[in-house]
Amino acid sequence: MLINMFKKIGPGVLVAAAFVGPGTITVCTLAGVRFGYTLIWAVLLSILATMILQEMAGRIGVVSQNGLVDVIKDELKVKWIKNTIIGIVLGAILIGNAAYEAGNIGGATLGLEGLFGQKGLASFYPLIIGGFAFLLLWFSSYKTLEKIFVGLVGVMGICFVVSAILTKPSISEIVKGTFVPGLPEDSLLMVIALVGTTVVPYNLFLHASLAKEKWKSKNELKAVKWDTIISIALGGLVSIAILITASAAPLQDVSNVMDMAKGLEPLFGKSAIYFMGVGLLAAGITSAITAPLAAAFVASSCFGWDEGMGNKKFKLIWSLVLFFGVFFLSFDITPIQIIQFAQIANGILLPVMAILLLWIVNKKSIMGNHKNSLIQNVLGFIIVGFAIFLGTKSILKVIGLF
Repeated sequence: MLINMFKKIGPGVLVAAAFVGPGTITVCTLAGVRFGYTLIWAVLLSILATMILQEMAGRIGVVSQNGLVDVIKDELKVKWIKNTIIGIVLGAILIGNAAYEAGNIGGATLGLEGLFGQKGLASFYPLIIGGFAFLLLWFSSYKTLEKIFVGLVGVMGICFVVSAILTKPSISEIVKGTFVPGLPEDSLLMVIALVGTTVVPYNLFLHASLAKEKWKSKNELKAVKWDTIISIALGGLVSIAILITASAAPLQDVSNVMDMAKGLEPLFGKSAIYFMGVGLLAAGITSAITAPLAAAFVASSCFGWDEGMGNKKFKLIWSLVLFFGVFFLSFDITPIQIIQFAQIANGILLPVMAILLLWIVNKKSIMGNHKNSLIQNVLGFIIVGFAIFLGTKSILKVIGLF
């Protein structure tokens, strides 16, 4: 039965790979070093919220056989509301993903530096990562990408879980941090960061589009559900393993996961560097592929293009996102204003999308007998409230009022 479940894993693994990127790894590392095991509950909460929202998005994709933007465009009848929402979505996804793509490629570069050092070809690492991502996207079909991602996420999971086990963490402290929510002094922004790097708006669009690529029948909705639960649970396990490793490690402060690996080296030798390096490389590559892919799906829906992955306009969009990621990193450009715009746009986009998602998934004209149950709606409204809180805090933080 377990083998059959893993055979059905599909789009969910790309969603998991998308949120377990260098940003999530760094935030989990910092949370562990600064606050120990006390914030594991926040990671668990964000994983559960992600499962609920992504299951809705995947269900909409399969039942409607349309991307999320297409469904929104069809259902919003007031022109100015439709154009405003589409504008927010397009701006947040295209500009935001282009800005954060530099971080994804940068994370993979750190992994290469940990494995092969900073000499020789080190200055070309961003180009190597970018070129590899380009080739995978250009020549691979969805089914090929799915298999590659299952492998990469598996490698990433093994590396970080083994690292966590090597530190011999306190089981009682892990249980306490998981089931007894605590909020140490100055930890609120860290909680917001942990949730914000896991519940990612662009993954909702990516999941709906990929789900309809894989599944054509409503009879396969059970497979969609299990795919989402298993994949995101595995991604969450990786996040929690990183936080546990950082908590148990004898470190004062770090800026990224490779700093943590260096701190663990006296205890575990070079194996710490290699495990972290391979894990970070896998995380960076997977996120470097999913961010451009999501941007292309969104643009394709917004402009009404043929949404096939072989479409030239589709390829142009993900190529531009990938190019700007490599460009920002290769020339040491820090796109602060663009990133700040992305943070504001994503802060607005998450609650907007959560509300729209709940609205669509309750419309009988779209979902038929597959609309939300009462329990799903209650959980959905709780997530919407939290998304509004999270988005408000993110915006206030960027403009300097929090």
